[in-house]
Amino acid sequence: MNAIVIALIVLGSIGLLLALVLFLAAKAFYVEEDPRIDQVQEVLPGANCGGCGYPGCRGFAEACVKSSSLDSMLCPVGGAETMSKIGEILGMASVAAAPKVAVLRCNGSCANRPKVNHYDSASSCAVAAALYGGETACSYGCLGMGDCVDVCQFGALAINPETGLPEIDEEKCTACGACVKACPKMLLELRNKGPKSRRIYVACRNHDKGAVAKKACAAACIGCSKCQKVCEFEAITMDNNVAYIDYNKCRLCRKCEEACPTGAIHALNFPPRKPKAEKPAAEATAKPVTPKVVKAEAAPAEAPKAAETETPKAE
Repeated sequence: MNAIVIALIVLGSIGLLLALVLFLAAKAFYVEEDPRIDQVQEVLPGANCGGCGYPGCRGFAEACVKSSSLDSMLCPVGGAETMSKIGEILGMASVAAAPKVAVLRCNGSCANRPKVNHYDSASSCAVAAALYGGETACSYGCLGMGDCVDVCQFGALAINPETGLPEIDEEKCTACGACVKACPKMLLELRNKGPKSRRIYVACRNHDKGAVAKKACAAACIGCSKCQKVCEFEAITMDNNVAYIDYNKCRLCRKCEEACPTGAIHALNFPPRKPKAEKPAAEATAKPVTPKVVKAEAAPAEAPKAAETETPKAE
């Protein structure tokens, strides 16, 4: 019994000694934290999505407090309203960034891009992309297994069963960028939401040459450069057989959409185009008549007038 008591006393003493050492070490190495970090974290949405580029909302709050300016800081989930609150807490002006939304740069639906083989393995885009190009002849297109849907915390993506492509609900999308990181084909992109949610982009990333791309997908960009030629603002560039529209230069004139022969350029949330007035068939086929110029000719000399009276004959 005495041995047990002695062991308890010894262990208790060791525990107390170690606790004292830890307490003194905590006091010696204590780093005072800025109380504004907690205040900033309270106004953040708490999604911890990493869309800001920092490890969670706590990391973003620390970065905001330590930063001398909020110009490069943005919480994509909270948006301008949250950044304005952070600016009030820190006494700094926040710059209102243009709202962004995710877009899918692929139009390879089941109708446009028929399958040429069958995939029978783990239902994951990452796994399928590591094994081979996909079930269709286009190795650049969407695999349609929903990795982007799984990582979205806001329910903004869903796979359309008819097209086999993910659809983005722009009202729910917070532009956190989680889906962009999850896509192994890099088909999702964050773009400016645009005035009245109107935006234009090339829904294709196929780098094959025109004939090969067209054979694999009916709606592929064939690199014809017609869109680039009609753009008056130099917003379109050609990169490795595929067009790209710079949303910072684009003025939403939609000329590129009209010029695209395959429909690879998508214009969202625009009003329907007005039908062009057609000329009547008779007017369209009739050729303009050129009036003939008639030269005036000299009038012929008049014949001498007959005598007005005749001489009476003798009877």
